[in-house]
Amino acid sequence: MLWEMLNAARDLGRVQDIASVLIRYGFGSFVRVLGIGKALESAGKALHWQHAEEYTKLDTPQRIRQALEELGPTFIKLGQILATRVDLFPPQYIAEFEKLQDQAPPAPFEELLPQIEEDMGGSIDEFFLEVDRQPLAVASIAQVHKAVLKDGTPVILKIRRPGLRKIIETDLRLLQRIVDIAESESPDIRRFHPREVLRQFNQSLRRELDLAGECRNAERVAANLADDPNIVIPKVYWEWTGERINVQEYIQGIHGRDLEAIEKTGLDRKLLADRGSKAVMKMIMEDGFFHADPHPGNVFYLPDNRLAFIDFGMIGRLTEERREQVVSFLYGMVNHTPAKVAEILEDWSDNIYTDEGVLTVDIEAFVDQYSSLSLKDLSLTAMLSDLMALLRDHKLMLPADLALLIKAYITLDGFGRYLNPDFNTLVFATPYIQEIMLARYRPEAIAKRGWRNLISVADLLSNLPKDLRKLLRATRKGAVQVDITVRYLDHYVNTMDNAISRLTMGMVTAALIIGSSIIMTVKGGPELFGLPVFGFLGYTFATLGGIWLLLSIWKSGNNR
Repeated sequence: MLWEMLNAARDLGRVQDIASVLIRYGFGSFVRVLGIGKALESAGKALHWQHAEEYTKLDTPQRIRQALEELGPTFIKLGQILATRVDLFPPQYIAEFEKLQDQAPPAPFEELLPQIEEDMGGSIDEFFLEVDRQPLAVASIAQVHKAVLKDGTPVILKIRRPGLRKIIETDLRLLQRIVDIAESESPDIRRFHPREVLRQFNQSLRRELDLAGECRNAERVAANLADDPNIVIPKVYWEWTGERINVQEYIQGIHGRDLEAIEKTGLDRKLLADRGSKAVMKMIMEDGFFHADPHPGNVFYLPDNRLAFIDFGMIGRLTEERREQVVSFLYGMVNHTPAKVAEILEDWSDNIYTDEGVLTVDIEAFVDQYSSLSLKDLSLTAMLSDLMALLRDHKLMLPADLALLIKAYITLDGFGRYLNPDFNTLVFATPYIQEIMLARYRPEAIAKRGWRNLISVADLLSNLPKDLRKLLRATRKGAVQVDITVRYLDHYVNTMDNAISRLTMGMVTAALIIGSSIIMTVKGGPELFGLPVFGFLGYTFATLGGIWLLLSIWKSGNNR
């Protein structure tokens, strides 16, 4: 308890900042639910925030996006994670979250220099011929500077902003409290699975804070694509790379969004789209380790129609089982087998209260809707958007790895169409899907799966006696427990608890009034203002109890 109180006191300043921003953007009711609203809302009105009336004219997705931008790095990253959850949020929210630019004013190089030299173990002049003090790119977590090694090799320095981890740790603690309160107070928020989203965000943000981790991701992708001469991944200089700084090869090429430069240099846009998509498809379908944000801003175009991928901070991972499910799902969509698609989606869903019969009918209707179209007329983005709408209607949430995969597919589709308007991701992916399906049913693959399943069954049978002994022993010791969870029961328990508290206070107040009245009739004893002291104190406490009771009832009515 003491540690929690110290944390709360330490975070108070940040709590005020967050509450102020939320109130200014019209989310005062949410702040009141968190229990910190009244004082801060009054303070906000007293401060006469500029343009406050303008914020309320924006629609809700716009206000959320602007509030996240103003709250800083942690919340910008949260918005970027929410942009990947196309299974939870409607398109208008996703569109706003995607506008969250990971940008910030550059930190002066003089502020970064002590941290750089501390991490590198010496003066910066010992390692580099020159370092450009003006950043090439600036983001909320790190900024990038061009430099030249002693041997003349151009590199980039990616440097984490000083003091950032402390701010982010504070924000993560506060977000956890917000999620706890929001889930307990609002049943509607629970369908967005805030705990799972926060867990995913927590993992993603902590990985992104580790700049060395980004380099490990890059090297793993480079190893997986080593046989593709058309794809370049920047080299990492590990001798100067750590958690707060990394040093990578400087890529001299055409930025992914500069279509005019592509035309001027004579590069083949269609070939670039095919080669880039082929690389991402291999990452997803074969390797299960993929760049989760393959948009044009993370790509450079090089001579001979080669591509360089950069920024491996956001990476997706798929197990072999999950890759098989994804391939089966896409195969079912392409070959119009709705029963198989429905089966896979039900396996992915996590809502045990969903009516499976209705879900199956809706999924079959969804597949039939697209089965009348030829492959070249199918739009992956439209199809996935409709699928996500279907899942939202049934209050289903995909596992985090699949949500990230779907976001990557949609981004890849946009990347291909940006370079080549005739690009179709499904047409491009079909040969890969068919090849993987054929490989799955080759004799050696079937034998491998059979052998693996046989070993699993053998392990299960061999461990069965031991597991039964453990179960019986635990039962005899009373260690076997059955937990039954009733949905929304906490809300009713809290309501009953409040009612009982008010009833108890009412009884105590009534007892004080009766007791004090009796004392007032007894002569003798100490007096105050001409009245018996104990009778006077009894009436005083009864008055305070009555006021508390009235305020509690009034507050309860307002909350409803």
